[in-house]
Amino acid sequence: MPSASRGPSRRLLLAGALAAASAAVAGCSSDDGEGSGGGKRLRIGYFAFPSGDLLVKRRKLLAKELPGYDVSWVRFDSGASVNQAFLGKSLDIAALGSSPFARGISGSSPIPYKVAWILDVAGANEALVAREGSGVSDVAGLRGRTVATPFASTSHYSLLAALEAAGVKPSEVKLVDLQPQAILAAWQRGDVDAAYVWLPTLDELRRTGTELTSSKEIGAAGKPTLDLAVVSDELIGRDPAAIAGWRTAQAEALRLLKSDPDGAVRDVAAELGISAADAKSQLAQGVFLTPEQVVSADWLGGEGRPGRLLSYIGDTGAFLAGQRQIDAAPSADAVREAFYLKGLPDGVK
Repeated sequence: MPSASRGPSRRLLLAGALAAASAAVAGCSSDDGEGSGGGKRLRIGYFAFPSGDLLVKRRKLLAKELPGYDVSWVRFDSGASVNQAFLGKSLDIAALGSSPFARGISGSSPIPYKVAWILDVAGANEALVAREGSGVSDVAGLRGRTVATPFASTSHYSLLAALEAAGVKPSEVKLVDLQPQAILAAWQRGDVDAAYVWLPTLDELRRTGTELTSSKEIGAAGKPTLDLAVVSDELIGRDPAAIAGWRTAQAEALRLLKSDPDGAVRDVAAELGISAADAKSQLAQGVFLTPEQVVSADWLGGEGRPGRLLSYIGDTGAFLAGQRQIDAAPSADAVREAFYLKGLPDGVK
C-alpha cells in the first residue's frame, strides 16, 4: 500500500471500534493485588516495550496509590489499535505514540482523550533496518524497494521523515502495513527489503540487517517522537483522583529506572520474557526523562503552561497532513485542548 494514500477514515475507525473493544476485553489480564473489587475500575493499555509502564505493572505500584481499584492491563501491538479501543470506550488510560495521538485529535470528531504524561522519548529503540542481502546501504537506496512498518505509528512517521530527508518520495517506495511480529516473519521469508519498527522486534532485525537511521537521529534533526500516556475524557470527568494516583506511580517508576537500574532490568526481563542482558540493552536504547523533566517547559509542561510537546504534536500533525496521511492537521486550539495538565504529582509541580 503506497504511503501517499490517506490514513484510515474516522468512519473506518468507528467501524473497527467494537471489534477492538471486544479484543481488549478478551485480552486483558488483572494483576493480583491491584484491586479488591471496591467498585472502581481502571483499564490500562500498554505495550510490550521497555518503559516505566512495565515497572508500574510488575511492582503493582498502583495498589499503593489506588487501593480498592480493579486494575486491568491490556496489551496492544500498535497505536492504531489503541485509538480504536478508545473509540470503543474500552480503555481509561493507555500508552500511545505521539504520531497516532496527533492523528487521533485531528478531524471534526477527535477521539475523546488527552495526553497526561510522557513515558519516554524515542531513541535508538526505534530504527530503520535494511535486510542483509538486499543491497540497500542508505535511505536513498530504498527507491523501488519494499519497506514494512506499522501504519499510523511513530515508526511510520519517522520512516516518512527519513524518506523526505533523503529526497525519496513515498510513492517511490512500496510501503506495507505490518505489525511487529508480522514484520519479523516477512523479513525471515525475504518478502521485505527493509523495515522501520521498535523493540524487541528491532533487535531481531538488527541481527541480519544494517541499520540505516534511528528515531534518535531523526529526532535530533527536528522530528522527535515520544511514547505518551493518554487518558479518556470520561475518566477525567468521572475520577480525576485516579489519574493523579496513576501519575504518581508513573513518576515513581521513572525514578526507579535511574535509582534501581538492576531492579528495572529484572522487571523488564520478567515482563517481556527475555534475558537480563537483552533487557539491559533495550532499556539503554530508550530516553527516559525524570519526573521533573516531564513537567518542565521543555516537555509536557504544567497547568496553564503547556510545554514544547505542544509544538511537537502540532508539527507532527502538520507533517502528516503534508504527507497526506490525514486530511488536515489539527488546529492549534485542538492540540492545546488535548492536554490534561491538572493534578500533577507532589514534588514535581
